[in-house]
Amino acid sequence: MDNRRVVALIPAAGRGLRMGGPVPKQFLALGGFPLIVHSLRTFHSAAVIDAIVLAVPEADVDYCRSEIVRAYGFTKVTEVVAGGKERQDSVRLALSRVGTETEIVVVHDAVRPFVTVGMIDEVVAAARAGGAAIVALPMRDTVKQVGPDRVIERTVDRTPLWLAQTPQAFRRAWLADAHRKAQLEGVQATDDAYLIEWFGRPVSVVEGNGENIKVTRPEDLFIGEAILSSRLSSTI
Repeated sequence: MDNRRVVALIPAAGRGLRMGGPVPKQFLALGGFPLIVHSLRTFHSAAVIDAIVLAVPEADVDYCRSEIVRAYGFTKVTEVVAGGKERQDSVRLALSRVGTETEIVVVHDAVRPFVTVGMIDEVVAAARAGGAAIVALPMRDTVKQVGPDRVIERTVDRTPLWLAQTPQAFRRAWLADAHRKAQLEGVQATDDAYLIEWFGRPVSVVEGNGENIKVTRPEDLFIGEAILSSRLSSTI
């Protein structure tokens, strides 16, 4: 039994309402390819990743199997499952397909197309060492606490503040236990690290990259095209 197995969970079941169009944002084109393809390519090429479980809208499961997984040759994708109403539900449903022989589970937003193999390697290594780790960026802007009347109440010390990103990596058993408890108690979280913190486990931080953006609004696609163009020009 390979007890150092690493499985990536890619939740991609969101409707992307903030994008304002009929197509879920994970299937919008960036550089001529669906957003989800960029993330999957990186995880597929990462040597540390043994398998990938993809959670997508129920109506798109067959489409993703044929037009994404098979069409692009993502042989590491072992499961395409129907996701849930919330991101947390999709992660839990994908996690249910991961066997106990897996040591580390990596969770990554499908709409962060500029994840790198280096980020994946670092966050997995940190999770192996301490049990849980996330990619994050130190806060660089001045932070203001603002009241309901939109008047500044105070300036917050930004030194200990970090912006959470994905990938996030955890011992499989830790994540499974945290999701199970959260479901029983009705706890909702915006990321999996919160559930691990809430469960009482330590989570370490690996410094990320400003290019690791999350595409949530139309203007993010323009930023993404600029990042792609910059990367292409640097390789010429």
